Amino acid sequence: MEHIELFFKSIFIDNMVFATFLGMCSYLAVSKKVSTAVGLGAAVIFVMAITVPLNWLLDQYILQEGALSWLGEEYAAYDLSFLSFIMFIATIATMVQLVEIIVEKFAPELYNSLGIFLPLIAVNCAILGGSLFMQSREIASLDLAFNYGVSSGIGFFLAILTIAAIREKIRYSNIPAPLRGLGITFIITGLMAIGFMSFGGMLTGGDEPETKEETSRVIPSKNNTIEVSKEEASKLANNEKEIIE
Repeated sequence: MEHIELFFKSIFIDNMVFATFLGMCSYLAVSKKVSTAVGLGAAVIFVMAITVPLNWLLDQYILQEGALSWLGEEYAAYDLSFLSFIMFIATIATMVQLVEIIVEKFAPELYNSLGIFLPLIAVNCAILGGSLFMQSREIASLDLAFNYGVSSGIGFFLAILTIAAIREKIRYSNIPAPLRGLGITFIITGLMAIGFMSFGGMLTGGDEPETKEETSRVIPSKNNTIEVSKEEASKLANNEKEIIE
């Protein structure tokens, strides 16, 4: 249940683009065509699926205070958390270079269409944000970190794919001149953010079942008192009334 909740919350409610507005540069620049948006979105999913678990391992076994205890008791007091940014960025840059080599080898047309924005994934704040959010939310296990990386990448993929499809359609629409270009794109992005955030009511769960507090009545006896439930007390009261009448 925890994996499913994290998966859908990362895609819809905590979407990197619509909730935190990270990665807006590539989101706006590469979303003019669906084909390029699909390529960049797939690359982001791949990079986040690899870097978030790797950075989780770095955080758990190297960077946190006491994480180096596995090397010996003399290293247990070390705290290397100040190196988080450098280590995370180094991991991300390495994976982006790997993605760039793979795309250039197997999809040269996509590589040319993405242009400078493919290597710029290394400095995409959405990629770094995934690792930093993983750290701040204290994700407890490696599989949850992988889940969070994949779902956050899928959230970015859906965002850029949706806006690319809309931008291709609105080319043929009669948009007022002051809103053409980025103006209408920002308006659509805001409306999409509202739509994605509306999933919050579906994923937060229902209200907790109401618990009825049963009052009790103390019945005195010769030696001690007997505590009975509310229903039994009402029955006894009715019997007393019948006897009195």
